Amino acid sequence: MAFLFRQEQENMRAIVCEEYDSPDKLKIQDVDDPNPGPTDVLLTIQATGLGYVDALTVAGHYQIRPPLPFIPGNEIAGVVEQIGEGVKHLRVGQRVLATPSRGGLAEKIALPETACVPLPDVLSPESAASFLVNYCTAYHGLTYCGNLKRKETILILGASGGVGTAAIDVAKAMGARVIAAASSKKKRQACIEVGADHVVNYSLKNWRDQLKKILDGEPLNIVYDPVGGNYSEPALRSLGPDGRFLVVGFATGEIARMPLNLMLLKRCSVIGVNWGGFIAANPGEARPVLTSLLEWITSGRLNPQPGETFPLAQAGSAMMRMLDRKAIGKIVITVQE
Repeated sequence: MAFLFRQEQENMRAIVCEEYDSPDKLKIQDVDDPNPGPTDVLLTIQATGLGYVDALTVAGHYQIRPPLPFIPGNEIAGVVEQIGEGVKHLRVGQRVLATPSRGGLAEKIALPETACVPLPDVLSPESAASFLVNYCTAYHGLTYCGNLKRKETILILGASGGVGTAAIDVAKAMGARVIAAASSKKKRQACIEVGADHVVNYSLKNWRDQLKKILDGEPLNIVYDPVGGNYSEPALRSLGPDGRFLVVGFATGEIARMPLNLMLLKRCSVIGVNWGGFIAANPGEARPVLTSLLEWITSGRLNPQPGETFPLAQAGSAMMRMLDRKAIGKIVITVQE
């Protein structure tokens, strides 16, 4: 039976970006509750995953600028609070996952029923909010783009962050040998705990010597690079013949410039991994990827875990940790007090 939405307007807490500026200036505000339509569901948000793009967008450094003011956050796990009369497949009290374009750093959100995916019981709200974008990116990158095969070797740059830890988990689930590159002992230990077989300290000038020792004559088949900057070219030079270099992002803030002759000499491919762009062009491809990932999670093949968690009031500080490259794992905001 459909529930009618309340007619009176109530307030909720939310993080509102009113101007493009340093994320540490973000504060909680009281805003009107969402006003859902007949085919929408009203969700109580339990947890919201933050990505590097969220921090860049708030700071005004991302290529896309949402109209001001806006509520950041686009990876949420929540519970259905109310349903419109046209909602057919979801029920009140059901746990769901969704990726709105924005609005995740708030206590509630209204979304079309079709934008929500039921969550398996094995996933906590924090784990659910930590996995969606990064795991879909990793799955898309390693299967569709990189054609990763069992027993191949992959080097993951920036491996201790949310993007990197997701790639470690997915690569291990696919039977790969994983070498994780991170800059501190704490970060490298986090990579081992997620499942990496080996780690290298790529903040050292001779880090490729460590990599060669680990490879021990075997080829490096794939590089997964969400970092860019000065780390990209040494990683590309380490690829074996017919290797694949996957460009995922530029966490350093610098876009690498690499000589094309390297691709020619190594017979390697450089491939852009743009999950958001891919599903925008192919909307029907999102559901099968998500279904596969949820099946892997339910069977225990994948084990997404949140990294650091922060309350809603500290969302700005959490974004600064990402911009300062101090975050380990996927940062998750616990929305409800």
